[in-house]
Amino acid sequence: MKVRERKRPVVAALYREALPPRLTEVEELAEVRLTKADGLAQALDGADVLYQWHSFSPALRENWGAASSLKWVHVTAAGVSQLMFDGLVASDITYTNSRGVLSRAIAEFALGFVLDMAKDAPGSFRLQQQQRWQHRVTRKIHGRSALVVGTGSIGREIARLFRAVGMDVDGAGRTGRPGDEDFGRIHSSRHLGGVVHDYDYLVLTAPLTDETRGLVDVEVLAAMKASACLLNVGRGELVDTEALAEALASGAIAGAALDVVHPEPLPEGHALWGMENLIITPHMSGDTEGYLDDLGKLFVDNLKRYSSGEPLENVVDKALGFVPAPPED
Repeated sequence: MKVRERKRPVVAALYREALPPRLTEVEELAEVRLTKADGLAQALDGADVLYQWHSFSPALRENWGAASSLKWVHVTAAGVSQLMFDGLVASDITYTNSRGVLSRAIAEFALGFVLDMAKDAPGSFRLQQQQRWQHRVTRKIHGRSALVVGTGSIGREIARLFRAVGMDVDGAGRTGRPGDEDFGRIHSSRHLGGVVHDYDYLVLTAPLTDETRGLVDVEVLAAMKASACLLNVGRGELVDTEALAEALASGAIAGAALDVVHPEPLPEGHALWGMENLIITPHMSGDTEGYLDDLGKLFVDNLKRYSSGEPLENVVDKALGFVPAPPED
């Protein structure tokens, strides 16, 4: 009996400036329609897949009426909260993200933040610019404690790296439990204010959802130790920006390091820019050499699964807004 060949899928590939990498491999598997946002409606007509290389474009929402044939959307980002809308959530479309591709790089960046603050790298740079030789005493990180809010792939990579340099690491997630292979214990993030006083570093990696928006507020910042530092490599809206500015200015906490802010980019003249106990980087913690190709490879691998009828990786629970952890044994 003759085996019926599967129809080649039609992929609408949304980009902004540079084309997605590994296009030749994608074209071997599918009919590809390259488009920018203004041509997405036409490209979606009859398309099975949307490859959203332009990660945070709202174009799908704006052209939702043309997406009647879509079965799968893939986005080259881990956080997808700003891309969700009612029609998409209610649909049968499978939604995948790029969870895990950038996790190690972000963890390295977080460890760099800890070292920069503990060893006062910004202070050394300022003194160097002033040509001043000023001896200081810095902090050890061995034996320090960290609470990582967000126990997904990024949070777990951070926990492993922090533990490798001798830090004690706990986690905070949707539900608390005694512990697992990466965290000493996991607290419920709903009760963050009741536990942060035990930690030297509060590290944010959680996805942005209705439950996590503004999670670090006035109360949580006030509950932290005065010697503690806040790190955010998750989403800017996890933190009440004005409350953080006040806590840093008053010395309520020792310092902060932010790869993400709210609003983003931070407006010119904002109080945070001038604070010496703060490090700001422009949402770059996962962007290492070759990362674009890594993101492209993930889509190609998933497209192979789609074409052969296999289950896709990194399927987002659209109601939750992130890829849920597999059930525990």
